[in-house]
Amino acid sequence: MSNDTPVSTVQSPTESASHSSSVKSPDAETRPKFAKNDGFQAELRKRVDAYFRSSGRHERDCPQMYLKTIIILGCFAASYFALVFLAETWWQGLLLSLLVGLSTAGIGFNIQHDGGHNAYSNRPWINKLMAMTIDMIGGSSYMWHWKHVIFHHTYTNITGHDTDIELGVLGRLSPHQKRLLFHRWQHFYLWPLYGLIAGTSLQGELANTRSRDPGVGTWLRFLRGKFFSSRWRLAYRFLCIPGG
Repeated sequence: MSNDTPVSTVQSPTESASHSSSVKSPDAETRPKFAKNDGFQAELRKRVDAYFRSSGRHERDCPQMYLKTIIILGCFAASYFALVFLAETWWQGLLLSLLVGLSTAGIGFNIQHDGGHNAYSNRPWINKLMAMTIDMIGGSSYMWHWKHVIFHHTYTNITGHDTDIELGVLGRLSPHQKRLLFHRWQHFYLWPLYGLIAGTSLQGELANTRSRDPGVGTWLRFLRGKFFSSRWRLAYRFLCIPGG
């Protein structure tokens, strides 16, 4: 295994941490040490570069990605508008709610993910803008960067260090995690619970941020995202439900 930065990241954990020395992964004092680069990553990069040269495809700024972004954001806005202002029956509300949820997942798994990995565009401001779409839907681009880009892609699937596989007692995503009786049904119950992550992430994000030094700009972006996402989520309650 190599201690180099993963292909999809720009800075290594050491370089990034130098800008915020208080940010530490779980069990930072006992984090795994990797062997020196054996040439695998260099060869992988070489072959990937050769593929793009031979195929003529763009690594970033792909027209198809911009089109997909427009479709996903358009679907999100249209379904939410219809849910708030046009739905008149319970089944219309249910179908539109499902569409809003799928559109929100599309934003997270496509737009913000690629932006957060600096893989969306060659222009840093576009990557940052796309990464911030997670703030719009209730997450935090700052926390996602450390939790996913740094810790997950450095310590992939390593129990106690990869924070993306830590679900507490709710789920067991590694053979090294404690197994509980109800985990045998997690392939059923984790799917609906996953939809509650955005609504329950704020407390954990604030708790983690208190032990870090994100800077004033990051704090303002964090709070702006929470304010905006809470406003559009509560708008349905106040505009459409009688007595709201």
